[in-house]
Amino acid sequence: MDNNQSRRNFLQKSIAAGIGLSLLDPATAAAFAKKPKMNLGLVTYQWGKDWDLPTLLTNCKKAGLLGVELRTEHAHGVEASLSTNERKEVKKRFKDSPVKCLGYGSNYAYHYTDQAQVRENIEGTKKYLQLCKDIGASGIKVKPNGLPAEVSKEQTIAQIAKSFNEVGKFASDLGQLVRVEVHGKLTQQLPNMKAIFDQVTEKSVKICWNSNDQDLMAPGLEANFNSVKKWFGDTVHIRELNEGNYPYQELMNLFVGMNYKGWILLEARTTPADRVAAMREQLDIFNTMLANAK
Repeated sequence: MDNNQSRRNFLQKSIAAGIGLSLLDPATAAAFAKKPKMNLGLVTYQWGKDWDLPTLLTNCKKAGLLGVELRTEHAHGVEASLSTNERKEVKKRFKDSPVKCLGYGSNYAYHYTDQAQVRENIEGTKKYLQLCKDIGASGIKVKPNGLPAEVSKEQTIAQIAKSFNEVGKFASDLGQLVRVEVHGKLTQQLPNMKAIFDQVTEKSVKICWNSNDQDLMAPGLEANFNSVKKWFGDTVHIRELNEGNYPYQELMNLFVGMNYKGWILLEARTTPADRVAAMREQLDIFNTMLANAK
């Protein structure tokens, strides 16, 4: 199809969409215009850990979860050990699928007192950032991942932030993001995450909200959310929306209120007999929560 024909098709569809909206009553049209841009996706974690890549893509498509974070060392087999041709094949599989590869969910962390271990994690992060670029993904998930008692809190926070800045610079050069999961003993408390990000200078380093119980600590969910939201990236982790006591509707209200346009990724922990059906159920609940958001 030539460019002129593509443009004509685009204009025809745009005009048709405009006519369709014009036939709606004002309130309904406004609701369409304000429809949240968030999408529900999957972290392979428990529900996708034993699916190879073709099965993962098939099941996500069936369930309607069209974005995926590939967690480390799962059956999908997407690892830094892949050859150039194997990376091209992974990229092609995603390109041929409606499912988007958001990136790699690593366990790399930078809080260690052993500086050789910190360096090992930094270099490993860089290696997997290159993998993400090669397969057409957009970033890597990492962790802070604690505040060791044997050194000062301030020292560890500075070390973590410095590490983020180094891997963030590397990510920027590749057109990738570093997504920092709010995770780890003490570092999953939002005041400590804020203290880290106050020292982060690389724009490619973003917070991945993780829906922890610690989010509800004083002064409460909304205040903690607002304290770090300026650093949010394009991914958020949640657990099952109908399990436990986490106030997910309130969380969705906050994301809708800030016009968040990223991915809400299901990091499920239960063991349903039919995981595809369970994914569909979560999508239905998610859509209902978005519709009810205020």
